[in-house]
Amino acid sequence: MATLCLLTAGCATAPLNRAGSLASYDGLTPSDGVLTKSIVRVDKEDVLGAKTVRLVETRFSSKAAAEVSFSPEQRKIIGNAIDRALCFGLSDRFQIVDPADQADLTIQAVITHAAATDSAAAGASGVARVAKAVLLPGVPVPVPRIPLGLGSLSVEGEARDRRGQQKAAMVWGRGANSFTSSPRVSPDGDAYDLSTAFAADFSRLLVTGSTPFGTLPALPSLESLHTSLGGAPKQAACEVYGRAPGLAGFISQGVGAPPSWTDKGAVSPSSPTAVPPVSERSPAT
Repeated sequence: MATLCLLTAGCATAPLNRAGSLASYDGLTPSDGVLTKSIVRVDKEDVLGAKTVRLVETRFSSKAAAEVSFSPEQRKIIGNAIDRALCFGLSDRFQIVDPADQADLTIQAVITHAAATDSAAAGASGVARVAKAVLLPGVPVPVPRIPLGLGSLSVEGEARDRRGQQKAAMVWGRGANSFTSSPRVSPDGDAYDLSTAFAADFSRLLVTGSTPFGTLPALPSLESLHTSLGGAPKQAACEVYGRAPGLAGFISQGVGAPPSWTDKGAVSPSSPTAVPPVSERSPAT
């Protein structure tokens, strides 16, 4: 309880905004984690019976885009981070198909709210951490992040079947906090880091057919560790979202660098590592 109180005291809030992108908001019930607020619903039998999924590009709602001072490039890198993490997470159970193809489930996420990180406050937090390392080297004293200008992110995600019927939905919100969120000197720093947290929760909802909250976290598979370190994804279809920043990304996050320093975003169609559309690939044998 003491830990929970400390976490929530230095935590930004994220509203569970509704952008109207879901087929229905009926039947969604609260299902919260320690730091995350959400409402969810899932047709477990239908979701577990699905074999293939396709991803529709994540987008900002018009209201969310207008309310936050992110550049188009920053919004794009956050959206792609969600798509990439969803593709990696869903690969554990589903076959990922080309976005132009039909699939048992069509997945899309819409960012409904984002609060920018205060770069000055994040920079001050970074200076405090460096000072501790210099003045108290080797002493395991945590240095909480200054609880000012913390960013946040709210997303709604949905899975629809071939007839367009909703089979799973999640309205999700989470803010950065003073104890587990690394301060990045960039307005999109917290929203970018939180994007993968949403993708992990929504992926688990679809992979297991159950809420990801209220249970012990699942141990990462060797495959997920491999892709998080920048390795090739389990399925080639995920290559279009680019590789995870890997070790360079972890170091960049630790020193407070902007996400764009190490995350190069989606792969250009002209890139040699891009995956050709299904119609241009050789038939499966």
